[in-house]
Amino acid sequence: MNRNLLVYCFFFFTCYTLFPQTKVSGKVIDETGEPIAFANVMFKDSSVGAITNDDGSFYLESDDTYTYLIVSLLGFATQEIELTKKVTYELAVTLSEGEQLKEVVIYAGKQSKKNNPAIDILRKIWAKEKNNGLHKYQQYAYDKYEKIEFDLNTIDSAMINSKLFKGMEFIFEYADTSNITGKTYLPVFINETVYEVYGDNNLNEEKEILKGSQNSGFSSNQSITASIQDLYSEYDIYDNYLTFFDKNFTSPLSKTGINTYNYVLTDSAFIDNKWCYNIVYYPRRKNELTFKGDFWVTDSTFAIKEINMQVTRSANINWVKDIYIEQEFEVVDDSTILLTRDYMMSDFALNKKEKSKGIYGKRTTIYDHYVFDQEKPKSFYDTQVDPYNEAVYNRDDSFWENRRLEQLNKDEQQVYSMLDTLKTVPKFKTMYNLVSILGSGYIEFDKYNFDFGPIYSSFGYNAVEGVRLRAGGRTYFGQNDQWRIEGYTAYGFKDDKFKYGISGKYLLDRKMRLIISGGNRRDVEQLGVSLTETNDVLGRSFASSSVFTAGANNTLSNINLSTFGIEIEPYKNVKFKINVSYRTISSALPDDFNLSYLDPNSPTGIEDETKQFGVSTSVEFTPGRKTLGYGVERKEVDDDYGRYFLQYTSGIKGMLDSDFDYQKLQFYYQQPVNIGSIGRLTTTVEAGKTFGEVPLSLLSVIPGNQTYFSIFNTFPNLDFYEFVTDTYLSGHLEHNFNGKIFSRIPLLRKLNLREIVGVRGVWGEISDANIALNAPAADFLNAPDSKPYWEYSVGVGNIFKVFRLDFNFRGNYLENPGARKFSVTGAFGFYF
Repeated sequence: MNRNLLVYCFFFFTCYTLFPQTKVSGKVIDETGEPIAFANVMFKDSSVGAITNDDGSFYLESDDTYTYLIVSLLGFATQEIELTKKVTYELAVTLSEGEQLKEVVIYAGKQSKKNNPAIDILRKIWAKEKNNGLHKYQQYAYDKYEKIEFDLNTIDSAMINSKLFKGMEFIFEYADTSNITGKTYLPVFINETVYEVYGDNNLNEEKEILKGSQNSGFSSNQSITASIQDLYSEYDIYDNYLTFFDKNFTSPLSKTGINTYNYVLTDSAFIDNKWCYNIVYYPRRKNELTFKGDFWVTDSTFAIKEINMQVTRSANINWVKDIYIEQEFEVVDDSTILLTRDYMMSDFALNKKEKSKGIYGKRTTIYDHYVFDQEKPKSFYDTQVDPYNEAVYNRDDSFWENRRLEQLNKDEQQVYSMLDTLKTVPKFKTMYNLVSILGSGYIEFDKYNFDFGPIYSSFGYNAVEGVRLRAGGRTYFGQNDQWRIEGYTAYGFKDDKFKYGISGKYLLDRKMRLIISGGNRRDVEQLGVSLTETNDVLGRSFASSSVFTAGANNTLSNINLSTFGIEIEPYKNVKFKINVSYRTISSALPDDFNLSYLDPNSPTGIEDETKQFGVSTSVEFTPGRKTLGYGVERKEVDDDYGRYFLQYTSGIKGMLDSDFDYQKLQFYYQQPVNIGSIGRLTTTVEAGKTFGEVPLSLLSVIPGNQTYFSIFNTFPNLDFYEFVTDTYLSGHLEHNFNGKIFSRIPLLRKLNLREIVGVRGVWGEISDANIALNAPAADFLNAPDSKPYWEYSVGVGNIFKVFRLDFNFRGNYLENPGARKFSVTGAFGFYF
């Protein structure tokens, strides 16, 4: 997943602040200097303890005062260390091999799967999981309060005193220390939401009504706010896999957990008058997406009472150093245990070194006021609630005092005022604007409500224009603008011509998402880079965005496109659209690329330019898609949803001197799926048919890729216009194993590389009538009709965390003139 969050994480940081509790952090190593993972660290004569992580580091904190620390592990001599100060950081502890544990036993190494009482309990948890909690009742309702917080962390005195923070020193007054990691942090963003949730197990329906929401900090910036939404990921600890940041982590309660984790029954005790067992778990192998921690489970219902989960440091995930989860459950009666508190913390950082600086993302969810078996009609669940009620976002202080299920602490309360003050500091505004440009690609001119950009499209090169310069911008009053106008102009130094594009859109009805749009574009374009047609006036231009190409890039077109569209979303994630377009298309390099067709009405019998009027009707269904904002443009938060797209286009001859009558039907489907612990599979299927006779410029070109970039849903070993069809069926499969294979190879394990495989194929044909019509362009009328064309690829991702290389192989049609049997493409991006 590509996230701009990392660009924003490192504006400024904070210093360590001392408090009257006992605090200690350090690292446990053996006599050779190697770190010891899973060692037990406890304050003497207490139950306050921790387990060292993969690199032997630990942190402990208590409100009480302790003077001794006990460090122990099976097979090593126990160390008792005197604490001479209330706060001790960077303590080095060396354990010697030899003595067995005398006080607390923590197990390490692989545990037996046979005759293991912990696994016997785990099997009973599986058998009972569907009979616990909300599943026991026909209907249920409860209040839910969520608090999302982002904190900057890990600051040293040198940074605090640097010139970078001159004039902003007051921010460090708001710093605090985490009781989990021991790092100093500074809250910079808080989002609070209150929901009422209703469910019916008989109807299999659930409805969530947003009652209040407020933000502090960078709430006006969509890039940051969208990144924060990742923490809203729903998960159920009883599921086999828990998905965070597009990765599937094996749950410690998973039915496949026996092969993934070691389990040890360590204790039993009464908790809330229920006899419970304590089970410690830790991964069997490194570099897999796993947790370590423990859970308490009741002895009668075998429901989880408490669980702690921490992602292992060796897990193959980028930019996230730690993920820590706590869940607490309440005993309602002898047979009902309900979730009451869910806490999740992610530590974002550029690397996983202990002293690396980063940002915390924390989510706390409180559940209360449960009510059961109060039936509501099905119409209650079918009625859509307006999620963008203005009153919801403007609740007064009394609302929050009454509806918060967990009060804000002192630091959280101060964030609201601290950020208001910080935004008035000129240096901070400069820093904020700089990273905003890097993240969005636009330079903001707030005074004029205008953004200049995108700056990444400013330079290009192609065979027609030579060097190309582009400048553009958009109106921007805020992230929820009701209307927006965008435009650009470009100049080619070789053809000495200006090009332009302009578009506008207006949101007429927010609830139904009724939008009108229109625009005009005159430019040089590489057509045929997508099978499914779009009328996006300001879409990506392959002609101008690629500086280097494989082979001659001479199949460019001059296009003049005008569009007008109306779209509506009457149901969530179901969008209908009608689009009217008129375009003229001609070859930009007539000597190399022929778009001519037979025209008996032309004096020469041949026409070089196509003029076409068309009306397109489409429906798009994106189940599970989550969006941010309620203006004319919304930002997508997730990319796990499927997409179904069906479009019917009718070309009308004679309308505005249009040349052809035809109909085109197209279908597109794409679905990414996380497949357990073996990675992520993305599937795409496209099909289409054109009814009637049309010129080459209106046929369906199989999307080749002559750039050196890996572009999904194209064929990297095909040249542009190598295959052209009027009927086609195409499929793409790409699977990212997320390092599942490389993690088993010792020499590659530490590189955290990710293996990627892909296969793609297409079948298509051209009718005899279309071949005859396009006789002047016969050189471009080849279709993969005798057998499907196919390719396969193997790739390595996560190179230095940001690069990907794909090695692409052509499967057939090797006899085609100039056929590229092999290619190497690459991509750059920030992915978790």
